[in-house]
Amino acid sequence: MGKSHIAVLLATALVAACAGAEAPLEANIKKIVEPKLGPGVKIESVKATPYGGLYEIRAGGDIFYTDKSGEYLFMGHVFSTKTAQDLTKERIDEINKIKFSDLPLESALKLVKGNGKRVIAVFEDPNCGYCKRFRQTTLKELDNVTVYTFMYNILSEDSFAKSKNIWCAPDRNKAWDDWMINGKAAPAAAASCATPNDKILALGQKMRIQGTPAIFFADGSRIPGAVDIKTLEAKFSSIK
Repeated sequence: MGKSHIAVLLATALVAACAGAEAPLEANIKKIVEPKLGPGVKIESVKATPYGGLYEIRAGGDIFYTDKSGEYLFMGHVFSTKTAQDLTKERIDEINKIKFSDLPLESALKLVKGNGKRVIAVFEDPNCGYCKRFRQTTLKELDNVTVYTFMYNILSEDSFAKSKNIWCAPDRNKAWDDWMINGKAAPAAAASCATPNDKILALGQKMRIQGTPAIFFADGSRIPGAVDIKTLEAKFSSIK
């Protein structure tokens, strides 16, 4: 066996040994910290970070930090003093990205403005005041965009009823605009119509959408909340 082959085998063995040594440490951190996070909170992963010897803990879409012994828990954001970057926010944005092409667009309302080249998906509850404001101001000013609106009913049982009646209306887009923008009453109860309500609720929960509106972009990134036109345009400009 040549020296190069021996070197490769030794390197492979060293990597495997290191990986084996790290796994128990991370498993031990999980075992120690998870019970401290509260009932029902499950740790999804534990991994070493490149800063300060901290270990990243992912749980329910949030990020915490601990030391290698799991003795201390740090809740907050880590910033780079060299670049002023919010490293924690960047990491949260990364792990919360979705695959836009996987969204069931056939279960959404569709609005095309101008050339429609820019694309967003917005999850809204019909009883959400912030959603109404976002639609009445920011979306009204926005041009050259295609907007897919998913009716995501999380505020009340009445939200499900309104969404069903709007979805089953002869012109669901007009019915939605009348309710959300024009201050008109929601349509009367529909006789019989299959709606995507349950499917969209399950999808939103899987995507960890905890509030509305929630805006998703073609690159899979998201912005929570009713942002203004300046913030939305800046986001579009940052997408490559």
